[in-house]
Amino acid sequence: MPHNYYTGEDYNVTSRGVNDQGNAYDHRVSSTGDHSYHYSNKDGGYYYHNSDNSRYYNSGNGYSSYTSADGHVSKCFKNTK
Repeated sequence: MPHNYYTGEDYNVTSRGVNDQGNAYDHRVSSTGDHSYHYSNKDGGYYYHNSDNSRYYNSGNGYSSYTSADGHVSKCFKNTK
């Protein structure tokens, strides 16, 4: 069973597919029953949508953002110096 090192939980992938934008995704169910989606984007980025409605995005080239369940957005940019 795969392990999520961020949450500390094991999970099962219950389905996989490709969405309308051509990005691959899988649906995950954790050992505690929480559902989430993981997307691998065509542009090299990836995205998590968690059961509590929090979201994490990484562009793959230096930008990432985290949106908490209550809508607070944190952004991070790679230092270009």
